[in-house]
Amino acid sequence: MVSLETTPALQLPVIDFTSPNLKPGTVEWDSVRGDVRRALEEYGCFEALYDKVPVQLREAVFNVSEEAFQLPLETKQRVVSKRKYRGYVGQIPTLPLFEVMGVDFAENEDKVNEFTRKLWPQGNASFSEAVMSFTEKVSKLDLMTRRMIMESFGISENYIDKHLKSTKCLMRMMKYQGVEETEEELGMEVHTDRNMLTILCQNDVKDGLEVRARDNKRWIKANPSQDSSFIVLGGATLHVLLNCRVATVVHRVMRTGTKTRFSAGLFSVPKKDHLIYAPDEIVDAEHPRLFKPFDFEAYFQFTTEGPGRRDLAALRTYCGL
Repeated sequence: MVSLETTPALQLPVIDFTSPNLKPGTVEWDSVRGDVRRALEEYGCFEALYDKVPVQLREAVFNVSEEAFQLPLETKQRVVSKRKYRGYVGQIPTLPLFEVMGVDFAENEDKVNEFTRKLWPQGNASFSEAVMSFTEKVSKLDLMTRRMIMESFGISENYIDKHLKSTKCLMRMMKYQGVEETEEELGMEVHTDRNMLTILCQNDVKDGLEVRARDNKRWIKANPSQDSSFIVLGGATLHVLLNCRVATVVHRVMRTGTKTRFSAGLFSVPKKDHLIYAPDEIVDAEHPRLFKPFDFEAYFQFTTEGPGRRDLAALRTYCGL
């Protein structure tokens, strides 16, 4: 049975990224960097106030999402991928309310157009432009956040620069069907993300995303406080990269109310054949190395198709020392 004990009194930290002076080396940067570190250490996630994504672009993303999900099932199945959680995923017996479209390499115009033409052979400029524009703008928040958290632990600029070039963007559009007014149902099962960072926004259906409190008993409703907000979640590979110095966040999606919930997310994912490990600057006598270096794709397969599929502690099972 799904636990419905949520705690409205608990809230995620809110961090303001809207200052025009938010650049490395400034007082504003140092202040926000400290906030990011505290939030990721304590919660593994936070709400980001970020005004670089116009409301018109958000609306465009949700409009093209709805258009894509309204396509016939046989059309959507043209973008089913052999790799889990890429392309179209839906019609899951245990998650009947959930559908997703995942565009891999969403920063690459050719890849986005190729994906688009599979759904609309004649092309769909509104769809491809919304995906690429969203990816371009939200990826700046992703890169900024990762630079800040790594800087805060004294990791070298050279390592940070190489790291930021070692990831790609997966842009996902998610649909959660509404339910009866009196019901509350699981829209997405309890899980942790495997990637570096996940950055989410949603339409005007507020309730849905919930993150588990540190006591492992209560759930915090991750309702954005402003229309310009994004929810930023640390993933398992960031946890390894920083040698357990930041938390991994357990989360789920609950559905209440009859209105369909749409959300859009940008996932920073390690590129193929890039080993994940904590740099030497973050390993010492007080903080010994806790994970063996690992290949993301092999770990991803272990947690989606192998014995780690239902294991929330799969990371430690897979590569813990």
